[in-house]
Order: sequence, then C-alpha cells, then structure tokens
Amino acid sequence: MFISKARLHPLCAGTWPTATTYPLPYATFEELQASYAVTLNHRPELNGRQPGIPTFLEAYFAGCEVLRTETDFYDLAMAYLRRCADMNVRYTEPFFDIQAHTRRGVPAAAVMDGYLRAKHDAVAQLGVHSRWILCFLRDEPVEQGLDAYREARPWAAGTVDGGKGLFHAVGLASNAYERPPMLFEEGFALARADGLHVTMHCDFGQKDTREHVTEAIFDVCGGKGAERIDHGLDAEDSEELWKGLVDRGIGLTLCPHAYHRRTATEVLFPKIRRLVERGVKICINSDDPTLMHDVWIDGNLQKVYSYCGFTRGGMVQLARNAVDMCWAEEDVKMAIYKELDSIDICE
Repeated sequence: MFISKARLHPLCAGTWPTATTYPLPYATFEELQASYAVTLNHRPELNGRQPGIPTFLEAYFAGCEVLRTETDFYDLAMAYLRRCADMNVRYTEPFFDIQAHTRRGVPAAAVMDGYLRAKHDAVAQLGVHSRWILCFLRDEPVEQGLDAYREARPWAAGTVDGGKGLFHAVGLASNAYERPPMLFEEGFALARADGLHVTMHCDFGQKDTREHVTEAIFDVCGGKGAERIDHGLDAEDSEELWKGLVDRGIGLTLCPHAYHRRTATEVLFPKIRRLVERGVKICINSDDPTLMHDVWIDGNLQKVYSYCGFTRGGMVQLARNAVDMCWAEEDVKMAIYKELDSIDICE
C-alpha cells in the first residue's frame, strides 16, 4: 500500500505537547475537537462564514501554534509515520512548509531537523520510507516563499551540494483563491535547477480551478508543465485538459473523501471513473486526514472501491499508479511492485 499526500498537523499525534503549556481559546478538550468541525466552510471568499466555526485553514494554522521545538516536529512526524505503518503503508511523501512556523519565531532548523530525524528513524524502526515536499504558501507574498526556499535549501536532496536529503520536491499549499500557479514560476525554476521535482495543488471545485489546471499542465516550468498535479479533478470537465494530462503523462493525486464532503456520490465517483477510462493516470491519497473526519488512505481507497465499482485488479492498478508517479528510490519502488505482483486479484 502507498500514501503520497498529507500535511502534518498536531492532531496526527493524538496528543498535545506536555512539556510546555500554551494557552488555547477552549475551556475543554471537547470544545477544541468541535473547532475542527470544518465542512464546507474552508473557502470563506466563496461560501461566507458560519458564526463560531473557523475555516479549514484557520483551524489548521491554529493547531500549529503548539509546535515550537525540534522535538515537537520530530514527535509529530513520528506519530504520522507510525500511523502509516499501522495501515501497511510502505512509502509516503508528506507535504510541509516552514513559513507557518518561521513567522511565529520558530527556527527553520527546528522544523527541518525534527522532520529529518523522523524520516531516518521511521525507516529503521517502522520500515516506512519517505521523501518530503516543501510547499510555498501561495497566499503569502511570493518573495517570502522564495526566501523560505533559500532558507530550507540546505535540507534539500537533488543536486544541492551537501544537501541533507529531507525533501525532493516543491509544491503549493494554503489558500489558492486568486493565486494561480504561475505566480510561483521563479520558485519552480529554483527547485528544478537544484534537481528537485515539481507538483502543485489545483483543488477541486474552487474558483478558477480549471485555469489553474491549465497553467499546471501547459505553462509552468517553462511550458513543460508540472510532473504531477495534486487534486486536479476538474480536468475531467474539459477535453483539452484531460487529453493534456494523458499526452504529457501528468498524473493526479486524488483524495476522494475531501471532495465527498461537499459533492454528491452520484456526481463525484463517476467523474473519477471516467478519468481512469480516458487513460488519465490517477492514484488515491489522503488529504489532511485529521481535519477531515480522520479518514486516511485506507478510508479513501475503500470509498473508491465501494463507489467507483473498481475490481480488485483495478485497485491494484491504482496502487501501481501511485508507485509509478512517486519519487521514491528505485529499490523502494521495486520492493513495492513485487508486493503488488503477489496479490491475488481473482474476484
């Protein structure tokens, strides 16, 4: 099994740091949990606000306030990677950023070293391999994102001289509202020059999503396009876009539960199936699971199996797609392929 997509968040750990107390605006743990009941209201620009309920991103960044030290980031990452191991995940590509932490005064090294230590320990202790994706916060000024990349660069892999090997790719995260991918073309160019991969969110059902997908396929990276697109389900509505994905070999990392929260079953899952039938390479992933009803990769796969009507062989092919699309070491890929080849797909 494989997982390629999830941003790390304190609720991944299931507990809050205990060494230091940080004030939170909740009288009880139940009130804190209730604040995570973010459903449709994660784009206030489009949906307005529901009184007393934070938006998705407000809840996400509020939770990050408790992350202060290298140990905090290590504990968070290890809790996430243990959950991966519990689900038989062999390899993962977590998304992360440093901007949400450095702007609070947390040293970038605390974030990076905590994650890097967890990356190594997870292989040794859990058998879970990982390569990480550093994100630009797209609703922050571009120059701040470029500065963050330069600060994080010593922890990169690729061709960075002396790079510590934490992250192998860059992506985009946070609010995409009127922030198209091409705004970050200079950041993608820096990453590509350092031998890193490029992906980007083109979220489903949001303002200008088709325009964002168009840029991701045809315009970014000097016209070569992204190597992969996160979400991108709206490409199914346009022949130009889904054919562009097929012709350029760009895969989509889809997170069905994230869309199912606000899209009818009879609308959503036929769209996913049509993409597969048209030859678009997709894989199934999790998206911020602790903020989305605790539905992880296993729950997302179950939804696709149940509602798309895929066969066992079709589900194995989705897993193979994920391995094809990922940026793991070749020996890690070969080991996962071997496991997949051994699965009995007889119905």
